[in-house]
Amino acid sequence: MPDQTLLHPGADLVSELLLGMRLTGVQYRRMQVAPPFGIGFGTVEGRAQFHFIARGPVLLRLLAGGTFTLNTGDAVLLPRGGAHELLSAPELPARDVASFATAPLCGNVSALESCPAESCRSKDAVIFTGCMEFDLGAMQPLVGLMPEVMQVGTLLDRYPEMLPMLEAMEREARAERAGYAGILARLADVVSASIVRGWVECGCGDACGWIDALRDPRLGRVISALHRDPGHNWTVAELAAEMGASRSVFAERFLAVTGVTPVRYVTELRMRLAAHWIGRERLSIEAAAHRLGYGSQAAFSRAFKRTMGYSPGASRNAAS
Repeated sequence: MPDQTLLHPGADLVSELLLGMRLTGVQYRRMQVAPPFGIGFGTVEGRAQFHFIARGPVLLRLLAGGTFTLNTGDAVLLPRGGAHELLSAPELPARDVASFATAPLCGNVSALESCPAESCRSKDAVIFTGCMEFDLGAMQPLVGLMPEVMQVGTLLDRYPEMLPMLEAMEREARAERAGYAGILARLADVVSASIVRGWVECGCGDACGWIDALRDPRLGRVISALHRDPGHNWTVAELAAEMGASRSVFAERFLAVTGVTPVRYVTELRMRLAAHWIGRERLSIEAAAHRLGYGSQAAFSRAFKRTMGYSPGASRNAAS
């Protein structure tokens, strides 16, 4: 989907840096299942999971602990995916979603039905679910600070404009009109991105540490400069000057708030950007190294593998 513009009057640095957010559905399913049912979802690295309940209620149970009741019209985003289950009742066993037979609807949308002929259709649960690529580029650490489950219901009072989108999803999922699968997929992308935007604009919840650094006026200037020009050969002295402090005071403050040294932060920022450019945008390894200020491809590749744990070439292969 297009990049989401998260700026608003008084937007902070977190919002500005999220301008490049990409939250795009990889695989969608319209599921109609008769109770009793239990459907399990595993964790896929770098993927988020979205669920919309067109007819409920449905229980969301996290394998790490915690159960949520989702009613008709509810939507949830699990930004890190995470192993979880959708159930019609507590304590039911769950069957892996991949083990159900599906039928293609359009593109990357399929239909999953598990409804015995003798059961009453009015009691079926109708769920639209999407496995999504969640790419924040240089802001990827923000994903780790997000709640395990982000519910749209917590945002509706502040963002009532989201309600018509949810109502449209409910109509499309239940009526199954011509072209409904593609419309649902696009709405799921927008609703998911809106949930992330709402969380950011509401102050990022209880997130601290790295968020504190971005919202500290002096440290924020440093972070902004790094993200604006990651290929510059930054020195601690330059960054300290950007903050308006001595090198020792700057380094101590940066480490205390972000949990990493300035040098490590710059390196990790560069490698996250490189992984995106090489894997998603198909930039050559040589071009990525040059863009990030490395004098040789070999030096860049060593730094990439040391930071990411795999080679730049493996990043491209994984994206393929």
